[in-house]
Amino acid sequence: MAWVARSWLWLLPLLSLALVSVVVAITLHFADRHKNQQFRANELAHGEQIRQTLQEEKLVPPPPLPPEAFVDAVAQMPQLALDKADRDWNKMDPAFVQDVLRVMARMKARGFPMVLLEGYRSAERQNRLAGGSAKVTQAKGGESKHQYGLAADLAPVRNGKVVISERDPWAMQAYNALGEEAQAQGLGWGGVWSFRDYGHIERAGSLRALLARRA
Repeated sequence: MAWVARSWLWLLPLLSLALVSVVVAITLHFADRHKNQQFRANELAHGEQIRQTLQEEKLVPPPPLPPEAFVDAVAQMPQLALDKADRDWNKMDPAFVQDVLRVMARMKARGFPMVLLEGYRSAERQNRLAGGSAKVTQAKGGESKHQYGLAADLAPVRNGKVVISERDPWAMQAYNALGEEAQAQGLGWGGVWSFRDYGHIERAGSLRALLARRA
């Protein structure tokens, strides 16, 4: 029996080598898995950093469209004439402007370039619009977020022309997309009001609470 035992001794180094190989393979497997997990974690962190950077990037309002771009819109709604509707971004709340520009960037990416129809609106103009024969708004002067630079009326642009008709299927697609993007940005959208205002977006929250934060 001793010679049988001795005949197996030569296998011991091979078995030891095989065992070491298995241990090394398992170690490398878990090390590689750990590195992959670490890589994915770093990749996600980098993506979040990029998203945060874009979120914090200060966007610049687009250049104004030429007057001829508004011809059809003004014909349909005369109160949108440039001498009546204020499109000066500088009169609006700066933080809200950034929200609006982010929404406009998302809209453009979806194939719906947008234009500012009206931002700041005086209390006098608000009263004229509320009391006019063509009912444009139910809010009186001082009751609208337009008076505080916290609301904007937008419209889609197609082939260089501003389209405001809600009977236009493409325009309605744009307005519904606007609602989605505005709400995703945490803004309010006039398309869900009982008095529909599809192009209107605003800072969410009650006007009283928003003004209290400014005080």
